[in-house]
Formats: sequence, C-alpha cells, structure tokens
Amino acid sequence: MAYSEKQLLNAILRSDFESVLKRSFMTLNPGEKFLPNWHHRVLARELMRCLKGENRRLIITLPPRNLKSLTASVAFPAYALGLHPTLNIICVSYAADLAAKFSRDTRLVMESRWYRDAFSDQLDPRKQTQYEITTKAHGGRLATSTGGVLTGRGGNIIIIDDPLNADDAYSEVKRQAVNDWYGNVLISRLNNKAEDVIIVVAQRLHDEDLVGQLLRSDEEWVHLNLPAIAEEAQRFELDGGVIVGRDAGEVLHETLEPESA
Repeated sequence: MAYSEKQLLNAILRSDFESVLKRSFMTLNPGEKFLPNWHHRVLARELMRCLKGENRRLIITLPPRNLKSLTASVAFPAYALGLHPTLNIICVSYAADLAAKFSRDTRLVMESRWYRDAFSDQLDPRKQTQYEITTKAHGGRLATSTGGVLTGRGGNIIIIDDPLNADDAYSEVKRQAVNDWYGNVLISRLNNKAEDVIIVVAQRLHDEDLVGQLLRSDEEWVHLNLPAIAEEAQRFELDGGVIVGRDAGEVLHETLEPESA
C-alpha cells in the first residue's frame, strides 16, 4: 500500500515528539526560525520516558530562553493528549497569568490544522476555559499557579514549571510557602500515587528552592541538569545509540547564545 506524503508526515508527528516540538514552535512563533540543538533531543527523550511509564519523577534544570516551557508545558501536554486523550494533566507555574498563557498556547497548538490532521480533533468545544483544556474523552490540561486551590481535581501527570518567581528566591517565607504547598497540596492531587508522574522544570534560584528540597528528599528523582556552561563533560545516549552532549566549559546552545555573546 502506498502512503501519501501527508500520511507519512502525520505518522512521524504521532511517533516523534521532537517533530511536534518544532511544529509547535512554528505555530506559536510565526516568522521566527527554530534553532534545533542537542539539548532539545535530550529533553524530548526524558519526557517520553515519563509518558511511557519508565520514569515517574523527573527534574529538569536549565537556564531561561532555552524552550523549557514550550517543551514541557505546551508541546508535551499537547502531544500526550493527542496520543492519550483520557489523561488528566495539571500544569503549575508561579503566576496565574503565566499559567494562563501556557494554557492558551497549548490550545492554539491543539487547534492547529497540522495537529488535528495528525491526532484528530481532540478538543471538546463545550468545555474550554482560560485555565482548562478538555478533550472529548474527558481528559485534559488544567493550569494553576503556585498556591492555587485544587480541591476535587486530580492528575495523571503534574508538570511544575518554575514554581518560584526569581524575585522571590531570597525570601525564606516565599520559598517555604512553595515547598509547603507542594508537600501539603500538590502531591496529593495525583490520581494514582504508585504510577502517576511528576515533572519539575526550572532554573535553579536557591539551594533551598523546591528543586533543592526534592533532591534532598528520600524520593528518587531523575535529575537532568543542563547549566548555561558545562562544569564537566556531558554525554547522553539517544535512541539508536546516538551520543550527544558537550565538553566542560561549553555553552548549552552555541547557536542561540554563543560563548562570546
């Protein structure tokens, strides 16, 4: 059986999250050029491990402006709901307006023609709000801010994207409020604590921020740490045995932010 170019493209989008990330960037940033880098492939690999149930606790730390939010808070929920529309995903950001923006961006991706061609029309038009995306299969993406009320709501995947505003990093009270909210409220929202997933993506702001608390806890976390400049050589093996990474002293994304900049 011969397949059309469109059918092949749709098959690639359904099987390759990196392709969805690139198309999401183009949808949300018309006229801008997507600058691929090896770290995008590593992010995609780790997020896919979570989606496949191979890892339940993931921390990703990297500096701003390296597509961490587009990857984890926008493209990944859209891709996950395209494949598994019954999933319930809770996405957390430090501010309500930021949480709402990522929600709108996810909806724009899921409303795009290329997404609907690849994954079908997943959205329930009757149940869409600024903070919530609902699928026809009764799954969806719920956005909230740190400290928000989640009574009666649960998730299979919780994504925490920069839970602390950089301006609050040196306030012990505000750091502790974030950490307490995670421990007392957010973690109780998992539908199945033995199987469901928590993903934290953030820039490190303080040794006692949420990432620091989680790394010091008894729970086992996979930590993907991608600093702006590598303190030591980093090598990662992707599917097919492909090795990517950088040497000590090299910047994270040379094309986007060269060392000489």
